[in-house]
Amino acid sequence: MKRLRYILNKLMWALITILIVIVFNFFLFRVLPGDPARSGLKDPRLTQENILAIQARFGLDKPVINCFERLNPIKTGPCLINPLETQFGIYIINLFKGEMGISFYTRQPVSAMIGERLINTVILILPAQLISILLGTLGGIIAAWKSHTTIDAGILITSLITWSVPTFWLGIILLMWGSKFGLPLGGLVTPGGQFENVWGRIVDMGRHILIPCLTFVIIVIGEYVIIMRSTLLDVLSEDYILTAKAKGLNTFQILKDHATKNAMLPMVTITALNLGFTVAGAIQIETVFSYPGVGRAIYEAVSQRDYPLLQFSFLVIAVSVVLANLLAELLYSYLDPRVEVN
Repeated sequence: MKRLRYILNKLMWALITILIVIVFNFFLFRVLPGDPARSGLKDPRLTQENILAIQARFGLDKPVINCFERLNPIKTGPCLINPLETQFGIYIINLFKGEMGISFYTRQPVSAMIGERLINTVILILPAQLISILLGTLGGIIAAWKSHTTIDAGILITSLITWSVPTFWLGIILLMWGSKFGLPLGGLVTPGGQFENVWGRIVDMGRHILIPCLTFVIIVIGEYVIIMRSTLLDVLSEDYILTAKAKGLNTFQILKDHATKNAMLPMVTITALNLGFTVAGAIQIETVFSYPGVGRAIYEAVSQRDYPLLQFSFLVIAVSVVLANLLAELLYSYLDPRVEVN
């Protein structure tokens, strides 16, 4: 019963967080300077009538929210505009309908655009995340095992350097390095490429994502190494580890059977959150390598003030992070008996 109440409590707070994100997501982009109708179509021949028509087409001529709009600003009293006819009201209605709107710039449904970009991002980021988690965890275990040795110092210094390297700088360096080996310099597939079968296409995609994936791994792996090393060193200082040593267990047995399992608990949190951010892609990496993912879509949408695309992108990211955090908290209650279920 306590565990059920714990799960329901976490689900309730996750739902409240998502509702807050939905409201914040709408107003966040309304405070940006500029007019999307003008910036989306940078054409000097665009007349005032054209701009008004574009605003009417996308609902930008409507008030943002009812309570800030009055037909007569001198008089006071109740709002005279139907809340469902405001931009916020239309946004909420369409959200519950599953209609995410039309991109101001491409005139395509944003759900279809993000759906396609999301698949591309997962193809790039998910393998890189998994590789980073596996190698980072292994590196942290080795560093803690060989603590205060040259091996530990080398792993720690290397991790700190890779973690602090600017992403765009490393991407440019690896891009120059990859060009010397004939690797593609951008995109997901070769434009106009003719593939005999599915495997030919997969190989071509693998060649395109090799350098971006390597860039992501180098940037992220240091985080996992440092966290795993620090956590494992804390666990190795516990009394039950001293008891295990007194029983005659060697270092490898202690790490495998006792220390590593408990040290993995903080890794669950950081892994879940990072996997939640996977849908956001890596804006700098996708921009440097001209990769058609969610990160590059967000970069382009910001410069074009494409409200619907930005709103849906940030909503997908926020919901993914909230759900990942929820998953980590639920896993904690099962993995760690010290987590008290109230």
